[in-house]
Amino acid sequence: MRILYFTRADSVHDQRFLAALAESGHEGFVLRLHPGEYPTPSGIKVVEWNGVAGQFTENEIPRLTRELAEVLKAVQPDLVHAGPLQDLAFLVARTGFTPLLSMSWGFDLMHDVLVNPDAAEKARFVLGHSARLITDAHCSAAQAVQMGFDPEKICIFPWGVDLAHFTPAAARVRGTVWRERHGWGEKRVLLCLRSWEPNYGVDVLLRAFVEAAQKDDSLRLILLGDGGQRELLLSILEEGKLNDKVFLGGRVPNQDLITFYGAADIYVTPSHVDGSSVSLMEAMACGLPEIASDIPANAEWIAEGQSGWLFPDGDDHALAELLLQIPSLDLPAAGIRARKVAEKRADWRRNKQLLFRCWEQALTSSKGGSQ
Repeated sequence: MRILYFTRADSVHDQRFLAALAESGHEGFVLRLHPGEYPTPSGIKVVEWNGVAGQFTENEIPRLTRELAEVLKAVQPDLVHAGPLQDLAFLVARTGFTPLLSMSWGFDLMHDVLVNPDAAEKARFVLGHSARLITDAHCSAAQAVQMGFDPEKICIFPWGVDLAHFTPAAARVRGTVWRERHGWGEKRVLLCLRSWEPNYGVDVLLRAFVEAAQKDDSLRLILLGDGGQRELLLSILEEGKLNDKVFLGGRVPNQDLITFYGAADIYVTPSHVDGSSVSLMEAMACGLPEIASDIPANAEWIAEGQSGWLFPDGDDHALAELLLQIPSLDLPAAGIRARKVAEKRADWRRNKQLLFRCWEQALTSSKGGSQ
């Protein structure tokens, strides 16, 4: 089978999809909305086209649709895998190509369709032209069903992580060295590596940390990443006068994240909109308990008081109170349970078989005329 994977540019998630495609036995192609020099796994053919430099405008949709139709005619894939719904999958649907495997990235179904009528209309159009929908969370699947999509055509693919790499023992060894080097050996260390964009609520975490750390001098925060809210986040830290209690590590290569998981006592994900968070799964695999916003996708992974704790989304005061309770929480027991959850549900080697199956089902359903 000839499978074309249509993505925006390149991310850790894209690399994992392409690596899986390369080993699937299918003939794989990648088309990027934003052309450029990106690492591509051996065996995957890069399809060249003009694309667009940034997010395309409504005026550019006709041109992109025409050029995409020409690409599809030249490549002649048996299946196109594309997402998010309102941009890449939308372009494919406009060409009339079938079968289309549309992929939700979480925010498209869990946020955009709820606040933007145009996004909702585009999502319905895409779903109406999709042989299958692949999504990483039950909550986004439920939203698609509410919008009229056949639940029998939904593939739940919860990502997953390399459980052999992200282990509690390996994380502990590397993390202990890091803590001692930075003089944080006896501190209570939080970790967050969500992108510094509005959807991910890092500002909520920083306001909560400022409030809590003024009362508990043992609290420390490792904050990785970067993004559009950089100026806002740095201003919160500056106003709180707690720069000495926060380590800003920037963007860190995926293979090095295990050091920071091992250096932390608890992982915090304050996102407002999300699917199944891969960083959350990595933290769980490393035996880290979690504190997370109570959005639906997080609640699918965290049972309150078991592997972690939930706080009301966007409530920095509630999060601060939870941070102050850390000394009374049984973190070791929660960490053990977190690893067990990861072993049961977040094994990439096992979960990618669901991806392979979804590709086969999308092609089969199209041939059977059930689209």
